[in-house]
Amino acid sequence: MAPSTELTHTSARPRAGRTRRAAVAAVAVLTTAGLLSACGYGSKSEDKSSAAPAASGAKLSADTVKIGYFANLTHGTALVGLKQGIIQQELGGTQIKAQVFNAGPAEIEALNAGSIDIGWIGPSPSINGFTQSGGKSLKIISGSASGGVKLVVNPDKIKTLDDLKGKKIATPQLGNTQDVALLNYLAGKGYKVDAQTGDGDVKVLRTDNKVTPDAYKSGSIDGAWVPEPTASKLVTLGAKVLLNEKDVWPDKKFVITNIIVSQKFLKEHPDVVEAVLRGSVKTNAWIKANPAQAKDVANAQIKADAGNALDASILDPAWQDIDFIDDPLANTLQAEADHAVTAGLLKLPRSSSAGAGANLDGIYDLTLLNKVLKDANQPAVSDAGLGTE
Repeated sequence: MAPSTELTHTSARPRAGRTRRAAVAAVAVLTTAGLLSACGYGSKSEDKSSAAPAASGAKLSADTVKIGYFANLTHGTALVGLKQGIIQQELGGTQIKAQVFNAGPAEIEALNAGSIDIGWIGPSPSINGFTQSGGKSLKIISGSASGGVKLVVNPDKIKTLDDLKGKKIATPQLGNTQDVALLNYLAGKGYKVDAQTGDGDVKVLRTDNKVTPDAYKSGSIDGAWVPEPTASKLVTLGAKVLLNEKDVWPDKKFVITNIIVSQKFLKEHPDVVEAVLRGSVKTNAWIKANPAQAKDVANAQIKADAGNALDASILDPAWQDIDFIDDPLANTLQAEADHAVTAGLLKLPRSSSAGAGANLDGIYDLTLLNKVLKDANQPAVSDAGLGTE
């Protein structure tokens, strides 16, 4: 995607050869520490334990499997699958030890340290964890959710997308998934913004999601490009949805949550990983068949993990906007890396020859997922050429 052209998300289609390798190689050359490391749901690294249903039946190759996730609706597969015992049922006597995280960096650190084996997490920390380890720490083994991100604005100040000039728009964190998406969108509309400072035709303010509603109420921001449930929370405060990010992606789909696994655990316990994936696939099918009940189950788990359930005025529209899927939407992961380069958050290395620096080749291993899907009479999903050879 050349900087001189309108930057839409049509680059989600596969890129081959040198261009793709050069773009993804840039992920390893972050211009600011922590870029592409947070999911956009908070920048703190606090975590805590979460109770899981009791194991029963024969054990697999491991006594326990340590699973990480966030107490957020975009992690609904984990919330519902754990709460309903669907994942535990597939594991039999292998016990789940679940841990709740508030931010992507903490979960990646836990995976690298062996504190968790498998995690539900966003695309940006997945990219960062893989590239910073030289491709040796993790694999993405499944998709989990798409959508759930919106541009919401003060309707008294911004009535159309042409009214963004001179306004203050919040994103969760410098270089996070939503920050990259906003910068990419603004560039496509011809607005000039310094990616590092956020200064320019539109002022981009990096604001923790927990603080964003208060910033909106005080008038410190005029809008925000944020994930659910923050977007719906702002709507309850009088904001208006100006753009759903789904509408700028081909087929209205883009990865917001996927499942990662430690490469060491995958190698040593493939039967356990396969069981978790069976539970994930069955959970997503149950969510689709029972959307209202699944929403309530997810909210109950959020209350157990975070202390407070979401009000129906926030929960209902937020849940409706998220699609729970098994496909990792690998093309869109590639596009997000490309957009970060184009936005100016990532710098291309001087040498972009094949094999120079880090790249996303091998970030996916969908072998077990496709086995599970085949057993369930569902079609295989693609790694967009970024899988294990």
